[in-house]
Amino acid sequence: YKSRFRALLGSRLGVRARASNGLGPKNQQGCYRVFVFGPPNSGPALSHRRTMPSPQRKSAITAWLERAPPAAFTAYGVVTSFTAYFCMYGFRKPFAAAKFAGHILLFGGLTLDVKALYVLAQVLGYFVSKLVGIKVVSEVTRERRALAIVACIAVAEVGLVLFGLLPAPYRAVGMVVNGLPLGMIWGLVFGFLEGRRVSDFLGAGLSASFIVASGFVKSVGVGVLDAGVPEAWMPALTGLVFAPAFLGATWLLAQIPPPSAADEAARQKRVPMSARERRAFFVANASVLVPLVVGYVVLTALRDFRDNFAREIWEALGYGDKPAVMTTTEIPVAFGALVAVAAMMLVADNRRALLATHGLFVAGAGLVLGSTLAFRAGLVGPMPWMITVGLGLYMGYVPFNCVLFDRLVATTRTPATAGFLITLADACGYLGSTLLLLTKSLAKPTLP
Repeated sequence: YKSRFRALLGSRLGVRARASNGLGPKNQQGCYRVFVFGPPNSGPALSHRRTMPSPQRKSAITAWLERAPPAAFTAYGVVTSFTAYFCMYGFRKPFAAAKFAGHILLFGGLTLDVKALYVLAQVLGYFVSKLVGIKVVSEVTRERRALAIVACIAVAEVGLVLFGLLPAPYRAVGMVVNGLPLGMIWGLVFGFLEGRRVSDFLGAGLSASFIVASGFVKSVGVGVLDAGVPEAWMPALTGLVFAPAFLGATWLLAQIPPPSAADEAARQKRVPMSARERRAFFVANASVLVPLVVGYVVLTALRDFRDNFAREIWEALGYGDKPAVMTTTEIPVAFGALVAVAAMMLVADNRRALLATHGLFVAGAGLVLGSTLAFRAGLVGPMPWMITVGLGLYMGYVPFNCVLFDRLVATTRTPATAGFLITLADACGYLGSTLLLLTKSLAKPTLP
């Protein structure tokens, strides 16, 4: 067949054979032309011609990561994912550093603070983003994931520019646009990390980013305001500050190779999911997923409220002249949550890891309740209370975003993606966050 292949290519088509594997020259789209012939005695005519994509070449970084020691691979994954998601917060949270004084009049004589309006607008966009993300995150292929992340950030920055251009209170439209793509970033980034034997540690490192980043970005936002930048333009300018680091980290993140055969054996193969597959997976595991999602709604509402109004809370506690406190107090929170979640990597059995994760939920709830009672009794000061409450919240919140659903997929032994479950839970969680913000802004309850 080799001699016949070369003879046909040389004498009849006037093309020199490139190799004995049946691949001809590349076309303009970078594809090889493949010539298919009948058996030797079936005649000289060419039966048909088709194209196939060129074999993808691995980058030097990807090739190195495939043979790197587990510690080096894990360090690379943590640093790149942490940096990419950390920088995303530069496009999401800087507006929370401003006060945006004033209010708008609603129906029935109700009033709504302008800042609460902007927070609600972004959360609404974020909620819709999660609904869209259930499909996008579940179905996006590995090759398009990094491009999707960059496109989402570009749209978010457009929303911040609209926020600066529009007059109050119509700036809320810019915040809706800003939130619409950002809700998909977590699932897209975690898609590079899930389904590995070290996914627990990778997820913990990634989760530390949103604990530390929120306070850091707000501190940067206050600095931008102190430099004389108007409140309306501070979010867009702060986003541009984080753009170069974000692009570099996303490119490096995309160099991570897919899970190895050993990873798939331990944690189940991860594949894109169609709508039918998502529905079947949810129905088969509804008795477990429904109560978990209900608990996550409560956690998300409390965590998001603490995050969005951190500046106001610290001012009420007497730390209004120290904006750096929003960053420094989150460092021990991030460290504690990181250690607790990363410890799950020591549990090889997936079912036992799920039970241990539920133990973290109980411990976190105990910290929140105990520290709050101690604060009200005057036994602890404001700063230890805020740190302990933050640690308790994130001990419950962080596992949902990495360990819990990654281990659940591995336990079911069903080809799926944890990104689908994370995004589904987030969609419900931000619905709860929206309801809490509306209650705070409209009903204005008075706490004893």
